[in-house]
Amino acid sequence: MWRSIASNALTLFIVGLVLLGGVVLWGKGQYVNPGPLAEAICLKVETGSNMRRVSDELAKQGAVSNAQILRIGADYSGKADQLKAGSFLIPASASMEQIVDQITRSGRSTCGTEVNFRIGIQSAELQVRELDPTTNRYIEVLAFDPGADEIPAQYIQITAAPDVRYRVTLAEGVTSWQVVQELAQAEFLSGDIDGVPAEGSLAPDSYELSRGADRAALIADMEAAQAQILADLWQGRAEGLPLNSPEEALILASIVEKETGVAGERPQVASVFINRLTKGIRLQTDPTVIYGLTNGKGALGRGLRQSELRRDTPYNTYIIDGLPPTPIANPGRASIEAALNPAETNYLYFVADGSGGHAFAETLAEHNRNVADWRKIEAERAKQ
Repeated sequence: MWRSIASNALTLFIVGLVLLGGVVLWGKGQYVNPGPLAEAICLKVETGSNMRRVSDELAKQGAVSNAQILRIGADYSGKADQLKAGSFLIPASASMEQIVDQITRSGRSTCGTEVNFRIGIQSAELQVRELDPTTNRYIEVLAFDPGADEIPAQYIQITAAPDVRYRVTLAEGVTSWQVVQELAQAEFLSGDIDGVPAEGSLAPDSYELSRGADRAALIADMEAAQAQILADLWQGRAEGLPLNSPEEALILASIVEKETGVAGERPQVASVFINRLTKGIRLQTDPTVIYGLTNGKGALGRGLRQSELRRDTPYNTYIIDGLPPTPIANPGRASIEAALNPAETNYLYFVADGSGGHAFAETLAEHNRNVADWRKIEAERAKQ
């Protein structure tokens, strides 16, 4: 009898172990396999929250099949007490393991509200936008020029939240003076900038930062980024260029940047200036003349006068030989790449063609015909 009881108990124990093992395997599968979320969501984790509240919210939004399994998995992996506050983009079908990793890793918000201060060539704009998790696209909430407009009450209310993300975006072709002037208007930054950085030394890009970030530190990041871009591209430059240093390449790139807004034209525009430098022909480019008049402090706002084209300045490439002494703006990577790897052409001239791009020519006669065509287009537009 006792032997039968012992045998049955052992059998039940083994069955229990098998069942327990099955439950563990099932739970592990639930934790690491793709989850039930049909569309991406933006999960907001409040400061002071805990894994229980977050897991319950995830279950409520259909992101996890079982809140308790997520908590057990987070505890087993040692991440239960590493929860970060912020707003996190949870993609469709994300596993519990992926979700736990995302909400405990860095604390950097990946969705929700973003303030983007865009510094453009003509103006600056502070945009507040929300990421739509289902389309992964931003929806603008409001926008204003902090240097000209009063700060809206809605902006103050929105940015009071701790999980708002901030970034500063520089357009290609802005001048260093413009950058310093505009950054002074960004209320979410702190500190002062000691002087205007060297022209061309700032990399046009989008820089993510925290509220209260130091302006001088941001400038240093922009300078470091541009120095790295220039060093990398200089190493891969074409052979035989009439450029003696990375600094000269930066000067030429800034001219290319200001001469065309059509990305695909940059190598052709660069080839014109490279060919002129090689042949000892003056560059004769209006943007350098304008820089000599404005020193990069805003747009000229009108066409150049004949007297200005004859004015003797270090930047008047109708008078001086070769390149001007400094860049005339902050060029982007693509313009630096074009200056160092221009298209192989025999072009020596270009003029606007009416479509936003340019007509290129190898001879003066061909160029004069292109200029005549452009004058006709200008005349027709003046009648409209």
